[in-house]
Amino acid sequence: MSTSYRPARLTIHAASLRHNLQVARDAAPQSKVMPAIKADAYGHGILQTAEILEDADGFIVACLSEAIELRAARIEQTLLVIQGHQCVQDLIIAAEKNIRLVIHSEAQLALLDQLAAQIVKVALKLDTGMHRLGIPAHLAATIYRKLQAHPNIHPDIWLMTHLACADDLRNPYTNQQISLFEQATESLTAPRTIANSAGILGWSQSHRDWVRPGIMIYGSSPFAYAGHDKARDSLKLKASMTLQAPLIAIKKLQKGDAIGYGSAWICPQDMQVGVVACGYADGYPRHAPSGTPLWLNGKRSRLLGRVSMDLIIIDVDNINAQPGDLVECWGKAINVDEVAHLSETISYELFCHAGNSCTKRYL
Repeated sequence: MSTSYRPARLTIHAASLRHNLQVARDAAPQSKVMPAIKADAYGHGILQTAEILEDADGFIVACLSEAIELRAARIEQTLLVIQGHQCVQDLIIAAEKNIRLVIHSEAQLALLDQLAAQIVKVALKLDTGMHRLGIPAHLAATIYRKLQAHPNIHPDIWLMTHLACADDLRNPYTNQQISLFEQATESLTAPRTIANSAGILGWSQSHRDWVRPGIMIYGSSPFAYAGHDKARDSLKLKASMTLQAPLIAIKKLQKGDAIGYGSAWICPQDMQVGVVACGYADGYPRHAPSGTPLWLNGKRSRLLGRVSMDLIIIDVDNINAQPGDLVECWGKAINVDEVAHLSETISYELFCHAGNSCTKRYL
């Protein structure tokens, strides 16, 4: 690597991304599959990920600019913009570039009347209990028929909602949302989409014409972490991102020596520690506690003391190591879900932060 880059780096595993897409297909065989590649594909690189997942039926993005970037790169699949349009110009661009927009508010409906001859593809989003984006479910038929009658709306109108609690398989709220969606749309004939990653893998009753895998595409379990049967490996998902950084120093410390800022960890005996060129500036979580696992030379190590901006300290007391050896912070040996759980966050955040900070290479 060039010395102009920070030492921490990401490896993106194309084979794992493709494998995880197939897991989604196998779980919902009657549905078309539309992976979420918003937020730079959860830190994996939006254009590269779209090219790797060329067999996907479509892609989900958050905002129109992401869809425009994909079209400019000659990505031809169906594109769905979750935030929809914010102005008339957005509608014009979406019509020109064959981009489908989510309509989630009546304010967006009013903007449609300012179009000239453009025809826009849309998906009507219903709020069935997430209470984030979406029109009230009881207005579904009324708004849908308004869209049907609108001269600027393509007749292929989708219906969709989003699940709020599908990551908890014991929570009845998911079935309540599905039931409300069905009741609100039973008189309507249209393609439907409900399932996110947790819906795909845990709630088969949410499968419709399209499914929308997000975090599972990137090899992370969509279910609340508990080290149980819904962990990554048991779901047959493979890690798509590996965060590594070199060991740059080894120090011999004595019992009672304090490590790092705040002297937050005290050596319980004479021991060797290693200093790794990775920190929260590289996307490693600032609040990872001592004991968080890492992988070095085929052995599981552990974090010692506080995470610094550019450095972390790890236990190498029983590991044959030397400066220059690569440490895996998460990836194929260390489950990102475990790191996220210990750090009181989620894998989505770790992926995004590391993706925004580190140099990537693609395998």
